[in-house]
Amino acid sequence: MAKIKLLATISSEFGISPDRLDELDIIDTQLTVDTHLFIDPLLLPSSKHEEMSVGAATAYEQRFEFIVKLLTASKAQGDLPWRKAAKLFSFSEVSWTCLGYSASIRGAGFGPELSATTLKTASEIVNLGITDIDFFMGLSLLEEGIGPDRISDMTTNIIINNLVDFTLRVNAILGIPTKKFLVAGREVNLPLNPYTQEQLIFVPRDIVRDLPIATDWSDIARVSKENEDYREKVSGGIGKIWSTMTKKKKSELKESALKSKEAFEQVLELLHEVPKKPYDFDADTNGEHFWIKLLDIAHKHPMAGALATNPSTIAEAKALVVKIIEQFQDLIENKGIWKELWTDDEKPRKEKAAQRLFFSIAYSYCKANNLDITPEADSGNGPVDFKFSKGFDVRIVVEIKLSTNSSLVRGYTSQLEIYKKAEDTVEGVYLVIDVGHIGNKYGDIQRIRREAIDQHEQVSAIYLVDGNRKASASKR
Repeated sequence: MAKIKLLATISSEFGISPDRLDELDIIDTQLTVDTHLFIDPLLLPSSKHEEMSVGAATAYEQRFEFIVKLLTASKAQGDLPWRKAAKLFSFSEVSWTCLGYSASIRGAGFGPELSATTLKTASEIVNLGITDIDFFMGLSLLEEGIGPDRISDMTTNIIINNLVDFTLRVNAILGIPTKKFLVAGREVNLPLNPYTQEQLIFVPRDIVRDLPIATDWSDIARVSKENEDYREKVSGGIGKIWSTMTKKKKSELKESALKSKEAFEQVLELLHEVPKKPYDFDADTNGEHFWIKLLDIAHKHPMAGALATNPSTIAEAKALVVKIIEQFQDLIENKGIWKELWTDDEKPRKEKAAQRLFFSIAYSYCKANNLDITPEADSGNGPVDFKFSKGFDVRIVVEIKLSTNSSLVRGYTSQLEIYKKAEDTVEGVYLVIDVGHIGNKYGDIQRIRREAIDQHEQVSAIYLVDGNRKASASKR
């Protein structure tokens, strides 16, 4: 999670039901920090929205077909066709969609150096006789520095007018206040992001993935293990290298892929085998979406008992944090919120999803009680999951681990203590969420804590929340 100072999404900011945005197939993005989803160009042709399946898919295809023609015509790096291709291959970061990996909504884009080295590799591929424009996606496998952000930025630059058309059509239904902006040479009235004072551009849910197809070797390795027909295709040559890749071997793959037209065609064949499926917002395995609908949970389930609404001492803040954790535990164990820890196919969501669930719940209570909460506060020794604070003197850090985490014990014995020192506090909480496979791990950290107490050492509190799936009330 990025350092979210304020929870604000399209739905919460403009008073729109998240379900309404789901119906319109719009990503309910955060407005102050990037949502970790990325536009994948290979998903454009199958979109249900004509602006994407026709307009955007055509714009993307035409851009790279022209670049291929220019690189084919180029006789030397720097000549006129090369310079024209380089101009078309220049992609700036686009923040208006609020997608990416940035801690704000600002990313990186393609810089001049990366654009130049990538274009050189593209030229080598074209010189092999490759004209399939999908090879531009394959470049992310060969070039250092091209990750999901840059693939998404590249695509967004090319299809920006089509995204604007989609936004205009959908906002005619939603009626979000607009302001006149100049986008890609067009003067258009677009929704205003009140936190950046920039235009807000909607993105359809069916053109994004949690990672664009083949931004690295992991998708290929995973698919090759799951699919028997696919394993036959990776039995030798490029495929064998690809399916057993580590990041250190990226240069080896590039060297092998550029040896011949046949070698690179195998790269393309393998690339096309990866399923072209958008992110599943219903399953939401990564926890990018579900927690947004829980932002008003403090109103639905108010905490009982009087608490300091403006804690000024560490004792008052600790009492409030403990109360929030106990409320979180009650919601999970007794109010049905345990369901949010699991996907529809009865698998636990990732640890990041559990952290976001805690954050969405804790945020609403902190807001009501005037206590600051910072997710992934980083003071140079790695990020702690959460820091509760009030000024400099009142600081409490909270680390969250799922029972499935192999580092559960080490997280208590080393990570949390390092984070406490980094944040200049002696107060820490270790929150364990049991979703199965806990074994002896919880008993081990309790034993370590008791031994530390016997040695008169400062120890962190441990809380265990039962997040396991529960039978319906009628079956208990």
